[in-house]
This record gives sequence, C-alpha cells and structure tokens, in this order.
Amino acid sequence: MARFSLLNRIRRQPESDSGEAPPRPLRRAPSPGALRRERRAILKAREEQIRDLGGLTLEMYRRSSFRDDLLIDKCREIVALEERLHELDSMLDAVASARRAPATCECGAPVPWGSHFCANCGRPTGPEPVVSCANCGHPLPADAKFCASCGQAAGPDASGEHGAADNGADPWER
Repeated sequence: MARFSLLNRIRRQPESDSGEAPPRPLRRAPSPGALRRERRAILKAREEQIRDLGGLTLEMYRRSSFRDDLLIDKCREIVALEERLHELDSMLDAVASARRAPATCECGAPVPWGSHFCANCGRPTGPEPVVSCANCGHPLPADAKFCASCGQAAGPDASGEHGAADNGADPWER
C-alpha cells in the first residue's frame, strides 16, 4: 500500500509542547510524473476505502450496532485523501499552465523558457511587459521601481523629482 504523508501528519500527535518547530528545509518540487503516480495511488486507495466504508456500514446495519466513532474515523481518512488529491491537482495545473507559455516569438524564433526578450528580434516575451534598466541593461518588469541587478531607480520617476520634469514645468516652481 502507498505511503500517505498527509495521513501520517494527521494521525501523529505533537511530539513536544515547545513553542516553535524547527524550520523545514526547502526541497525541490516533485516531477509531474511523480505527482501523477501519487495521484493514481491515492485514487485507488480512496476507492478501496469508500468500498470498505460501505461494507462496514452494511455490517453495522445487519447487526444493529452502529459505532459512530468508527464511521467518523473512516470518513476522516477519506476526506484527508480527497484534500491531498486537490493539492496534487492544483500542483499539476500549475505545471501545465507553466508549460503553456509561448515557445516561439512572433518572428518565428524559438524562445527559451524564462527569457524576457527574443534573441532574434529583441521583442519582449512573456505575460508581463518587460523593460531594461537604463544603467546596466538588466531586464525588469514594467512595474519595477528599482533594478534588481544594480539598484538603480527604474521607471519614469527615475529622471526627475516626483515626475514634474515629464510635463515640462520647472520642478522648483510652485
């Protein structure tokens, strides 16, 4: 039978009463194939548990002795599996949407994932508009206030005080 980390977390009681738990180390996200395999195993286990719950309920009815605590525990296990299924579905949706990014530019040149500009024609690529830093040329999102590479102020405010230079007025006059 497959291991379900979510079920183990639910069943496990806190080991210590200390105020803070040690920080969890960051791990790389599992591959989509591993996510799909875990999803299939959870679906199979969920089907078996639903079938067993139906059989258990039928036996309790035949014997006229219902144990609510047992039924509630079995239902909680099924709900925990369904919550994990929803988590896996959202992770798989995120992977699928990331892969739907345009693979070619308007000019027809291939665009590597994560690049901000087309290497062939120089057009910005991706969902958000991109500009480059006037100081170092590093690509920036259009709404960036500072360059992440050199720290130079970016955007229309960078040239003058409060944007007064844009309208042609003297910034020192009131």
